[in-house]
Amino acid sequence: MIRKPTPFGKTREGNGMLSKRILGFVLACGMSLTGIAHAQDVEGSSDHPLLTRFTTATIRSYEVRDYDEALLPAGRIDDSETTGNLLKLEGKVTRIGYRIPGDHSVLEVMRNYEAALAQAGFETLFACNSHEACGIDMMALIANTGRVRPTAFGDAFFGETGERALLARRDDGDGPVHVFLHAVEDTSTGRTVLYQQVVEAVGLSTGQVKVLQADELKKSLERMGHVTVSGVYFDTGRAEIKPESDPALGEMARLLEADPALTVYIVGHTDNVGSLAANVTLSQARAAAVVERLAADFGIDRARLSPQGVASLAPLANNSAETGRARNRRVELVVQ
Repeated sequence: MIRKPTPFGKTREGNGMLSKRILGFVLACGMSLTGIAHAQDVEGSSDHPLLTRFTTATIRSYEVRDYDEALLPAGRIDDSETTGNLLKLEGKVTRIGYRIPGDHSVLEVMRNYEAALAQAGFETLFACNSHEACGIDMMALIANTGRVRPTAFGDAFFGETGERALLARRDDGDGPVHVFLHAVEDTSTGRTVLYQQVVEAVGLSTGQVKVLQADELKKSLERMGHVTVSGVYFDTGRAEIKPESDPALGEMARLLEADPALTVYIVGHTDNVGSLAANVTLSQARAAAVVERLAADFGIDRARLSPQGVASLAPLANNSAETGRARNRRVELVVQ
């Protein structure tokens, strides 16, 4: 069931984010307004405010990010490593893993969601109705890579007798809302597993991180022998430095200009998503990109800079959650 926004204004959710006041409607075909939270749900979880659960479903995994990146399949997936047919979004991301008893087929479950989304004014961007139509690697992309669904999130599934997926969009007053659903009828356990991801366009709250000034970088280097340089940004899986990194690069250059005898390693770090070999290559390329910018744009002698990539081998936090992975993706200066 979808809960449509009313025109009466806005309220604040518990996390401080503005959300539309909502008015529910009930579909007789099986989605119920009572599906907000069940005793068997994981602690702290609930249905998304815009979309309730299939009546008999329970929540097995739950995650909400006020602002995060999301990749949603927008076409068939025949290669789990592909970058094609993936819609890249940013915003408030809600991820929910549901378990539904096996007496409800994947067809019944998805027909209910399709009807609810259509009635609420969502446009279908992509839909597939079988393992063959979804692509031979749709399951692998979602379950194993960590690119769509977090790793070890929700129930594992093994059956291939029933698989359906749906990507839908609706334009609301604050921007687009995307809903992705992936349902598998797991013949090994006799249940249907549903993964739901909702991405809402929201404004990014900036100003929460500051770029360390050159003198602060110097103090950390003198005290610790290394320092993390906040504010150096890359797109996921890429080594091109984003333009908003210029202030951080400028402070690194000021530090090096003030002490001509200082030589440093520029060290690139990643999280553990993907293979170690790929992350070593990526982290090395990112470190080399920083060296190139410092030399080409700020006149720092390349001989004073040594790029090194260590992938996920020196984490600051646990990589099992996105908060930890975000801390681990960083660039450091290390005194040679």
